[in-house]
Amino acid sequence: MLRADALLSRFGYCSRREAAAWLRAGRVRIDQSPITSPSAKVDPARVLVDGQPIPFVNGIFVALHKPLGYTCSHISEDGSPTVYELLPAQWEARSPAVQSIGRLDKETAGLLLLSDDGTLVHALTSPKRHIEKVYEYRTAAPVPPEATALFASGSFTLNGEKSPCLPATLEPDVSDPCHGRLRLHEGRYHQVRRMLAAVGAPVMDLTRVAIGSLQLDSLSLNPGEWIPINPQLFTDAP
Repeated sequence: MLRADALLSRFGYCSRREAAAWLRAGRVRIDQSPITSPSAKVDPARVLVDGQPIPFVNGIFVALHKPLGYTCSHISEDGSPTVYELLPAQWEARSPAVQSIGRLDKETAGLLLLSDDGTLVHALTSPKRHIEKVYEYRTAAPVPPEATALFASGSFTLNGEKSPCLPATLEPDVSDPCHGRLRLHEGRYHQVRRMLAAVGAPVMDLTRVAIGSLQLDSLSLNPGEWIPINPQLFTDAP
């Protein structure tokens, strides 16, 4: 149960200060009965605002097909569009606000998860989870054959770092040495780009095609589109 003014603020309709005017105008109801007191305790699942139920009343958890050129920051430092501009504007006003679960850099496209559940975001980004992420790459030069064993060894260390990367699975395209997939169980800064550059194959194009068992292709999303996802897909995983 939430206070009526807290509910309007929590779900991004207005500030708590503005809530009294919404309530006086009869915009908040339960079973067609108006809620007029800001302190009234209400069940969000039963509330209608402007005649409509509150969307995602139990929290937001969505998959987005991130396009190239978009950043995962709430505020873009260079004026680039952000992934949050692809979501309903009201979500930015929710408290807590929606945030990405991990990030993709501006020049990387593909599967991105977002949620307003801070506990879930923390759990899915914890290094202890080792959730697999799969990236499809195209490089400017062929990836050398010995990179497969090197990345899988657990001894490969990125330039400037002290601890080696976790074992990663390189799946080169047998017909094109500049194309393939890389499976990781961690998410270091620009990791795929740095790994491939270290073996003489700088990345030209990069797309994240899977997170855990969730495959981007199976979602049938065009770049910029999103779809709700059941969080149990990840919380039930080991």
